[in-house]
Amino acid sequence: MPRSRRSCTRPRLETMTTALLTDRYELTMIDAAIRAGTHDRECAFEVFARRLPDGRRYGINAGTGRLLDLIADFRFGDAELTWLRDSRVVTAPTLDWLADYRFSGDIWGYREGEAYFPNSPLLVVQGSFAEAVVLETLTLSVLNYDSAVASAAARMVGVANGRPIAEMGSRRASERSGVAAARAAFIAGFGATSNLEAGRTWGIPTMGTAAHAFTLLHDTEEQAFRAQVDALGPSTTLLVDTYDVKEAVDLAVKVAGPSLGAVRIDSGDLPEQVATVRKQLDGLGAPTTKITVTNDLDEYTIAALRAAPVDSYGVGTSVVTGSGHPAAGFVYKLVARRDGSGAWVSVAKKSAAKATVGGRKLPVRELNGGIATSETIHVGEGAGPAPGARPLHVRLMTAGVPDERYRGAAGTLLARDHRAAAVAELPADALRLSRGEPAIPTVYVEA
Repeated sequence: MPRSRRSCTRPRLETMTTALLTDRYELTMIDAAIRAGTHDRECAFEVFARRLPDGRRYGINAGTGRLLDLIADFRFGDAELTWLRDSRVVTAPTLDWLADYRFSGDIWGYREGEAYFPNSPLLVVQGSFAEAVVLETLTLSVLNYDSAVASAAARMVGVANGRPIAEMGSRRASERSGVAAARAAFIAGFGATSNLEAGRTWGIPTMGTAAHAFTLLHDTEEQAFRAQVDALGPSTTLLVDTYDVKEAVDLAVKVAGPSLGAVRIDSGDLPEQVATVRKQLDGLGAPTTKITVTNDLDEYTIAALRAAPVDSYGVGTSVVTGSGHPAAGFVYKLVARRDGSGAWVSVAKKSAAKATVGGRKLPVRELNGGIATSETIHVGEGAGPAPGARPLHVRLMTAGVPDERYRGAAGTLLARDHRAAAVAELPADALRLSRGEPAIPTVYVEA
């Protein structure tokens, strides 16, 4: 008799609200502000990085489209409110306020895919203190991770000399982070992902053929190759380093013919191995068969392969971990609030090494002949850019309603295109992998 499945009332993470993806102090601040009568003061919060990861020259802003979706879905349902009450996180008046929560403020910021530099005001969230402060942790968790991945991926794209790169790092991240990483890498210029959910959700091209397990499943390597070619056709990519690479390449061309799509190499001394395989393929009459390489690649190994006859790359661990910098270092700070008369008041931290620049801001990118020369941030009311400078802020959400242009698969493609244009504006030094200062300086101008 088959066993019956036990029912499970615990909600799956995928279907839960985003409201509790936050830190407790967001709610305790709201609780105290409600008691003090200050929770409705209009405020402006700003997301920025005090510095770039050590030695890097620019970063790429990513995650904005995902964040707009998450803010739109930010709700405290009965289950969340019951848990907050039973855990005594906040008092009854705050529970009542949270029950009706809908973000109704405005958000503007850098377009997704934009290059950023130290102190770039990437995102501005304006609304009442309570409705804006509760979004801090969610905002930072999305932008810090996605921008770290996109910044690392952009460096890899920059040294690949136009050769395509596929993202294949899902197994090195949490299940949801893998989807976010695939999206961020695509925005940064990667051409495809191995992650099917990223393909379904964000419209990213997916790729993948077979792993070593498929070869090991069969009695011989030739049987494995024939099974794959029978299923996928001769344009498939055959993995040739399960046993002996030279023998595998001979078998691959024998089985698929000279129209074999590609071979994949996942181990060994790649520059030497690739050169040998290219010569072998040409000698077998398969000059159009491409070579793709994997094996723990990062921007430095890709750069080292620039002179080798590699046709494409697959990158996993290094891209989903930000190539050593898994968080972009963004912070979310209150920079302005309205006083009793309705005027904006600049506010800022003065603590050592963590001082902030208060005030509402208008950032622009100064250009000379189409090449960026500075990140100029105009501070204060009435600030305006100089002629020829490119304004960097766009409206992302108005009265709690997201701009649909920046959401979904279409928004992801828009961000990818913008990243290409933004990087093309940077000076040539920005694309070097050697350690250096930010590609352009950040300059403050008081209104």
